[in-house]
Amino acid sequence: MSEQPTRLGPSQRPRVAAAATGEKAKLTHPGKAILAGAIAGGIEICITFPTEYVKTQLQLDEKANPPRYRGIADCVTQTVQGHGVKGLYRGLSSLLYGSIPKSAVRFGMFEILSNQMRDETGRLDATHGFVCGLGAGVMEAVLVVCPMETIKVKFIHDQTSANPKYRGFFHGVREIIRAQGIRGTYQGITATVLKQGSNQAIRFFVMTSLKNWYKGNDPSKPMNPIVTGLFGAGAGAASVFGNTPLDVIKTRMQSLEAHKYKSTLDCAVQIMKHEGPTAFYKGTIPRLGRVCLDVAIVFIIYEEVVKVLNKVWKTE
Repeated sequence: MSEQPTRLGPSQRPRVAAAATGEKAKLTHPGKAILAGAIAGGIEICITFPTEYVKTQLQLDEKANPPRYRGIADCVTQTVQGHGVKGLYRGLSSLLYGSIPKSAVRFGMFEILSNQMRDETGRLDATHGFVCGLGAGVMEAVLVVCPMETIKVKFIHDQTSANPKYRGFFHGVREIIRAQGIRGTYQGITATVLKQGSNQAIRFFVMTSLKNWYKGNDPSKPMNPIVTGLFGAGAGAASVFGNTPLDVIKTRMQSLEAHKYKSTLDCAVQIMKHEGPTAFYKGTIPRLGRVCLDVAIVFIIYEEVVKVLNKVWKTE
């Protein structure tokens, strides 16, 4: 009796095809990921910060009071008229000091987790990409993002007061800690963890899915910067529409008026009660522009820096 040939399932075919060609995707050493992520984060934030400033101002412009801004353009105009172009960069220092370690932690943790979940060809499926992104987002939220974002929001909100009290990054940090302790830099930790975890889970899920589609059965197929940027912009857009409500709640919980809210849930309830469901999407347009550009730039720089590091830093 002749043996029947074994049929391969769809999930097995890419592995066999890759194995047949002898190709295998190279794993990125966590050390390279940390360095490349740090470089990418620093460059990206210097380019995109004004859109983050406008987004935060619009989210803080509550409907409970007479609106101060009529929209994105009006916010930019009033800021430039009152504080000059440099006003659009108020709070940059706190975000810059945080963006470098944030991206370093994000990509480092993602590579640590993904290296454990890839198959024998070095391929990471989308589901595992989601899990690795979630882990990376939670880690960066706890170690870097929450204190960084709290300080940034307080700086920006402070500028809207009649007599700003923060004279700079280190003075502001000192005043916040003196008045509220270290705990004062961890306002909105629950909302921040939810936001960053979902952010990176969505982004890495989309990015992993698109990269797998693009590479097909060849995990080692190179990607040029344009393709990486387009995929990154798509991943960024998906995360914006997926978690802007969490971003709005996080911003309110970290503002100078955070004392009005008993908890993250209470903040959400009050926003819904006093401002309606549309308030959860305040600042979506400026955030969409910034995040798409942000994620595209970060992934492009990250991938290109890793390529350089692979040539000068041998880890295999």
